[in-house]
Amino acid sequence: MHQTVLKKPPLRPTKTLTVDGRKRTVRKFDPPEEHKMKLNFPNPSRSYDASHHCVNFWGYDNAREIAFAVNDSVISNLSPEAGSDERAVLAAFDLHREQILMLARGVYVAGPQTRYTIS
Repeated sequence: MHQTVLKKPPLRPTKTLTVDGRKRTVRKFDPPEEHKMKLNFPNPSRSYDASHHCVNFWGYDNAREIAFAVNDSVISNLSPEAGSDERAVLAAFDLHREQILMLARGVYVAGPQTRYTIS
């Protein structure tokens, strides 16, 4: 029988605070890389919101759905030759999807927030 021994993840200092004239180091739990949840985008769905001039798409952190909105201006910076109608904006989004998903991963912070705007 094989028994797995779990090592206690290290704590890492995140900031030093001064409390009552004494310096205190606040430490944060730092789970091993294999236990960190990553933001995934298994659903290729996206929709154009003309009233807000953005494309909406969704990612998942474990079972939590995270909504993202990327402004038209970001898409037009990635694809200056694209038109401004819904079809053209969605086509430009699809063309630059991987770059946009990298931007989404960059703004995402695990926590209670479930909607992010990339502008």
